[in-house]
Amino acid sequence: MKQCMDSENLHRRLKKIIGQVQAIDRMVDEDIPCEDILSQLNAAKSALNRVGQVVLEGHLKHCVRDGIEHGDAEETIEKFTKAVERFANMQ
Repeated sequence: MKQCMDSENLHRRLKKIIGQVQAIDRMVDEDIPCEDILSQLNAAKSALNRVGQVVLEGHLKHCVRDGIEHGDAEETIEKFTKAVERFANMQ
């Protein structure tokens, strides 16, 4: 699986999200207005969604392509369908 992902890009994105979540946690302690906290929560959720898109895109470009060209196409399609379903459940 690692070959289908740009792990440096994903790690960079995830570290940024961790920082966002830590900042949100501090906002709660600092009695920041709810609408500001919700705005930051939405930003973190959007960033996580983008990470999911990057993972799914890598899966399609590498794992699915390789599975169709060199493996069992039916099994590959089944696995891709499962990946898309999991991504859709993130929404």
